[in-house]
Amino acid sequence: MGRTREFDEEKVLDAAMQLFWEKGYEATSLSDLTSRMGIQRPSIYSAFGDKKELFEAALRKYTMSRASDVRTRLQNHSSVKEAFSTFFENVVAEEYTKNSSRGCFCINTMVELAPHDEKFEILTREHQMYLSVIFQETIERGIQSGELEADVNAKALSQALIVSLIGLTVIMKSRPERSFVSNTIEVILKLLK
Repeated sequence: MGRTREFDEEKVLDAAMQLFWEKGYEATSLSDLTSRMGIQRPSIYSAFGDKKELFEAALRKYTMSRASDVRTRLQNHSSVKEAFSTFFENVVAEEYTKNSSRGCFCINTMVELAPHDEKFEILTREHQMYLSVIFQETIERGIQSGELEADVNAKALSQALIVSLIGLTVIMKSRPERSFVSNTIEVILKLLK
């Protein structure tokens, strides 16, 4: 009979996710992980596998949570234009109110690991495509309601908005002038006209 785990797997995975998000994959040591997660190496290996498998589990947890959050944020408005405007403005506001800019865990992974690791290239691309589908569904809702023009290419527009979101998220790590970002968002949102 196997031993029952003496820790909450979701809680320790969340701790690992936060640490990887703060430091990145390469800069996070196993000692950092055991300290933050509050469990020993054998427990990490038993529950999650090696460091790379733990990172993958943390990234998957993040992407599922992020996608759910994005969907909720966009559905909370009857106006599609208002939904996207509020969404992009909140992305920026959240970064300016934090003491340090961690950015998006998935985008950080895209920059750090995807160029060198096919698995993370695929995982980060899948997340981009999933968010693009959420954006596309929102745009199609705007087309159906008559808020957006009937000839709008919802798929292409959603992909353009995802690329804009990724670029905006990356540039926010350098804390640009607020007017620079505000002007950028204004132009991004004109894609919805």
